[in-house]
Amino acid sequence: MINWMKYRLVYFALSAIVIGVGVFSLFKWGLVLGVDFTGGTLLEYQVAKNISAEELSKAVIKEGITVTSIQKTADLVYLFRTPAIDVTQKDSLKKAVEKVTGGTAIELRFENVGPSIGPELVKKTIFALLIAAAAILLWVAYQFKSFKFGVSAVLAMFHDSLVLLGLFSLFGHLWGAEIDFLFVTAMLTILSLSVHDTIVVYDRIRESHHKIGGEVKDLANKAVTETMVRSFNNSMTIVFMLLALVLLGGTTTKWFAVALLVGTISGTYSSPFVAVPILVIRDEIEKKLKRR
Repeated sequence: MINWMKYRLVYFALSAIVIGVGVFSLFKWGLVLGVDFTGGTLLEYQVAKNISAEELSKAVIKEGITVTSIQKTADLVYLFRTPAIDVTQKDSLKKAVEKVTGGTAIELRFENVGPSIGPELVKKTIFALLIAAAAILLWVAYQFKSFKFGVSAVLAMFHDSLVLLGLFSLFGHLWGAEIDFLFVTAMLTILSLSVHDTIVVYDRIRESHHKIGGEVKDLANKAVTETMVRSFNNSMTIVFMLLALVLLGGTTTKWFAVALLVGTISGTYSSPFVAVPILVIRDEIEKKLKRR
């Protein structure tokens, strides 16, 4: 049996490096907020021929206009979502669309919109995350008859949140990745996945404790060994699918897929190498305090 917990300080150091880079990026450059947070412009055109969103995006970007997303809403009809633009920029965008489609673009809609995710909704989202974390803590503590299981699971969950948020700040600085409603959706999805994997390992520790007993450290090594292959194989099926979306998917879903990919990798890592070591260290500290 592999002594996984022997290298727990290495796991923590790796996590600290990734989170440290992300936190530095957050303080240095912040987050690039998408139209969902800042508001913008909606333009809808009926064009002469069907064309990919990528080709349209490249043509518009050449005119110096940033495009957040391009969505095909009907046959020959495309919806452009951009930061707030004026009439001159709108005309430039229309000319670019007409040039790449080889015909006249009929304007169906042009309107400036406010942010769909306002400050109040952001506050509610944060409160919802805190309530969910408290509920997870209490539920896991109740199921495993110990608060240390619940606290460890929640800390691992926050670990994944910091990794995803920090790396997206860095991606935003390097490649213009934006924080939008899809990112919020991806983060909530990943937190669920992270806690699920953690509970699987914890459950194996509990089962081994009832059957054979022994030190938490030894039980943790046994549980990680028994669940490692299952967790890895399960996560790789998700990773392959997300890689396909990142490489072959459209521009509108690219960063959503990237967020899910980063979260999946982080969640798979944190369950055995963050949540379990935290549990082991907490148990060792409790024993030292009792001896005193």
